[in-house]
Amino acid sequence: MAAGGAVPQSPVAGTPVAEGEAVVDSVVRAVRQAGGRATVALRCIVAALAGAQAHRSAEELAAVVRSQYPEVNESTVYRALERLEDLGVAYHVHLGHGPAQWHLVAQRSHQHLACRRCGRVVEVDRELFEPLVRQLADNYGFQADIGHFAVTGTCAGCAGRPAAGGARWRPPTSQPPLAR
Repeated sequence: MAAGGAVPQSPVAGTPVAEGEAVVDSVVRAVRQAGGRATVALRCIVAALAGAQAHRSAEELAAVVRSQYPEVNESTVYRALERLEDLGVAYHVHLGHGPAQWHLVAQRSHQHLACRRCGRVVEVDRELFEPLVRQLADNYGFQADIGHFAVTGTCAGCAGRPAAGGARWRPPTSQPPLAR
């Protein structure tokens, strides 16, 4: 604990050190177990993902990494993200017309609802979509990847209704609203 009982923060996006380091160590172990190399650049990329308070694009992650390690090329970040996704420890989602947004699997297991009017993104429990996934598998033999794209529609605010069900709202990002 830091002075005054505060939890010490990592240099990456305000993540508590113990939590962020544990996530980074877990991902690095998975990379090594799969025969990969755990470079300083990879650790920094994973730390940037672990410390993200919101969805991050590869470009945003590259900026965070390059602020600490200017020699790390943006292409290194893209390759590392693809490798992490191949290993099943990270995934990306398309929230509209902007760049793909990245998460670590261990930190977030949710689906996205994106308002095509204002660009808001609501994070909802993936279990909400399990009946659909089961029906697609049972009826069509289709294995749906529900996390890859956001479900688009109109948010409660734009529809003039209060949100219900404990959905967690994120403010609109700098991305333009989704096409109508």
